Amino acid sequence: MTSTNRSFSVIMAVYENARELESNLPVFLTQEYGPKYRVIVVDESSTDDTEDVLKLQKQQYSHLYTTFLPKPYRHVTQRKLALTLGVKASTNQWIILTDIYSVPASAEWLMQIDETISSTTEVLFGYSSKKGLKLQTFDQLEDGVRLVRKTERRRADGHKGKLLRYLRGKYDFVAVPASRAHDLLRYYEQDIRGLRLLGLRISVMFHNLID
Repeated sequence: MTSTNRSFSVIMAVYENARELESNLPVFLTQEYGPKYRVIVVDESSTDDTEDVLKLQKQQYSHLYTTFLPKPYRHVTQRKLALTLGVKASTNQWIILTDIYSVPASAEWLMQIDETISSTTEVLFGYSSKKGLKLQTFDQLEDGVRLVRKTERRRADGHKGKLLRYLRGKYDFVAVPASRAHDLLRYYEQDIRGLRLLGLRISVMFHNLID
């Protein structure tokens, strides 16, 4: 499948991640991708050197945009709000939501994503491993909601854990058309526990076993 020259915004929320930004952010910013792309970092009012690191990076990379979540809003369940700010700052066709720990394995990461998306794709999930990048697409956003609800729930352990990551739906990033980004964010930080959570886990694993 060939590239269609889509424009992307790679959005992440950070808090106290100065060291990770210094080492990992340049990998996002040096993608070998001809069309327009932008990296948007939302700082959740960090108290370390995050602000200084971002200022230095902006001097070097013109396609880096930064904004922040004011201190009164700083809370462990406010990642959804931070990402929403990032989405509002984007003017590109597609949104990629990720985190500073999910470093692209190569400079062709963005190109691989673009080449996998078809004219009917509404959501794409990406899993990085030693074997390379695995991309999973759905033609309906609603079909991928179970993965989002389970992985991005309020009590989740984020994207940590390497065992059976794909089967468990522990993706590294999710991409959607900009027009559906706010629909996707509706399913972040839901308080899912008990039997509902168990049902989601079984549903995700069963789907990925037969995919």
